[in-house]
Amino acid sequence: MSDMQQPASTDVGQVAIGLGALGVALVLAVGAWQIPSAAGYSGVGPDFLPWLMCAAMAVCGALLVWQALRGGWRHVETPSGAERGDWRALAWVAGGVVANASLITTIGFVLSCTLCYALAVRGLRLSEGRAGGGARATFIDLVTGVLISAPVFWVFTKVLAVNLPGISPSGWI
Repeated sequence: MSDMQQPASTDVGQVAIGLGALGVALVLAVGAWQIPSAAGYSGVGPDFLPWLMCAAMAVCGALLVWQALRGGWRHVETPSGAERGDWRALAWVAGGVVANASLITTIGFVLSCTLCYALAVRGLRLSEGRAGGGARATFIDLVTGVLISAPVFWVFTKVLAVNLPGISPSGWI
């Protein structure tokens, strides 16, 4: 075995995932570095939580790399599911996320999140091998999306005073 080869027990994919987690921690650190650190309530500034998440991600990434280099991850179950990804289902879920992000300032938080929910649920149904849903299922998904997103909108805007884009001038929808 040459010096350039990985030991037989090292899974390069597992090492890559650990290094990816460390990369995410680095990106979080760059973002946290740009947040002002002026102390707020109880001496905790707005940069505290981002730095905490950065540290947690770095610890997780380091542990993943450490385990991967010492024989691989322990007690990992064989993945379930299909051999290949379901691109059609992924397209529905991704379409919902993209629609939400692109429409949230146009049609408001509640309606864009409702659309995202309905499209994502259709994609998840397809990923399970079930029918995506007809008119009745789509109606139920839209109603469920409103029942989830409207209370979230109201809690954030009315209770927590977080500005989310609404569609009505009153701010209730």
